[in-house]
Amino acid sequence: MTKWLLKTEPESWSWEQQIQYKRTAWDGVRNYQAANNMKRMQENDLCFFYHSGKERKIVGIVRVIKSSYPDPIDTTGHFVCVDVQLEEGLKKSVPLSDIKKEPQFSHLPLVRQSRLSVMEIDDTSWRLICQMGGLS
Repeated sequence: MTKWLLKTEPESWSWEQQIQYKRTAWDGVRNYQAANNMKRMQENDLCFFYHSGKERKIVGIVRVIKSSYPDPIDTTGHFVCVDVQLEEGLKKSVPLSDIKKEPQFSHLPLVRQSRLSVMEIDDTSWRLICQMGGLS
């Protein structure tokens, strides 16, 4: 199982909406690298749910419940979406500023490619971020 991070502007799709609706199509991604990452996603992969914009923090975890398929709102036919389902919230959100303070995260695309909206997270980093967020 691969682990990921999905970024969203809370004004477009927030953690509160994810809690309310439980599942959603993760659509609207228009960066080719991010879309290629989405094409690699498989059912049961876990994803950090990250609020971008002013908040810049990881707030929860979702699970991929449907692997990539054509994004219905993409008129070019180049991009995909995946379906995700609510897994659990972090007990304490993990701000980007805290992640940047830790040298063991310096390799993460979250730190190195700030504009990338879908990225893989290695298992060690996943465990450490979960611990920072109050999960065992």
